[in-house]
Amino acid sequence: MTRRFLSLIIFSSWLAGGGLLRAEGTNTALAQASVLEGNVAYLRAGQVTKNLGHEFSVALQTLAATNKIAGVVLDLRFADGDDMSTVQSNLFAVKMPLVILVNHETRGAAMMLAYSAHVVRAGLILGNTTAPFKSEYGETPGVIPDIAVNVKIPDEKKYLENPYAALAQNETNAADTNHFGAFIDHTSEADLVREKIKDGEQDEDVPPPKPAEPQKPFIHDPVLARAVDLIHALAVVRPPHG
Repeated sequence: MTRRFLSLIIFSSWLAGGGLLRAEGTNTALAQASVLEGNVAYLRAGQVTKNLGHEFSVALQTLAATNKIAGVVLDLRFADGDDMSTVQSNLFAVKMPLVILVNHETRGAAMMLAYSAHVVRAGLILGNTTAPFKSEYGETPGVIPDIAVNVKIPDEKKYLENPYAALAQNETNAADTNHFGAFIDHTSEADLVREKIKDGEQDEDVPPPKPAEPQKPFIHDPVLARAVDLIHALAVVRPPHG
């Protein structure tokens, strides 16, 4: 029996049964909903449960009411869950660019949700290969992302707390070029002019420099930053439908 055939059997069984054993309770499935870079909806799932589909739709409608949303990032990193039966229709009905984030800790219903999105080409998947899925039929290999962005698990946990925070050099791998934020030169033109004045190189006709504007915060989380860039690129070639 091939792995692909085994995967289809497990996936069909999952859909028929509605997922794994469902936990009782109505805890919030969506851990975070916000707008990044002014036009990217960011939704992070803590648990993929029967509530997630409804929470996903409500959050997206709320964000779109006050922002012109160009695309959606669904963050499934570190997510688990027991029921993905209601979220699929909400997720796959999105008429704009969709990027799904996964990592080695994406398990259970969260992993199967990423898998089904991959099968029907509902969106691009970024990050690291998910955890494998184990059932009575055997073990299905983890979902391989469309675009791999390798980040250590401890670093990703810190980025989830604050994606705009730059990790200290001793906290991350300096050789990992995915941490591209550390290599950006933030010297403004005003700072360069001040250096010229200090060195006595100012031309008599050069007006005094304007005060430097506050630096715009940028996303240091490599996976999330790549996702936002992709949303902007996809929005240009595939504008959202009205």
